[in-house]
Amino acid sequence: MGRRASREIVMKLLYQLELQKEDRQEQIDLVLEQENLRSNDKKYVEDILEGVYNNLEYIDSLIKKGLKGWTLDRISKVELAILRIALYEMKYREDIPIKVSFNEAIELTKKYSGQDKAAFVNGLLGKYIVDDEYKE
Repeated sequence: MGRRASREIVMKLLYQLELQKEDRQEQIDLVLEQENLRSNDKKYVEDILEGVYNNLEYIDSLIKKGLKGWTLDRISKVELAILRIALYEMKYREDIPIKVSFNEAIELTKKYSGQDKAAFVNGLLGKYIVDDEYKE
């Protein structure tokens, strides 16, 4: 399947879990059961989900830091899921180059939200990449 498709599954799961906050593990198990994942893809999906949720407060603080005149609630759930994945990978996954996480986030945003939203995600993630204050 590959990382790109696995990231897409993570994004959809984060989106779904943002809307339906109950029975999180049951929802995750159901999606993983329905998808045709190789063991390494399944492990990646589970690792990213766990990492995002274990670091959600910090990741969301990074997103808030980059917002000007916006609140977290104004970001669509799709872009929020994509940003959370990208920032988690950039901050915590040394096995994934920052450039890859950045580009994958932009491509997912284009696919699911359009070019305008991709510019928003690009700008926010770009701040993280170039501003050392974000990396503390």
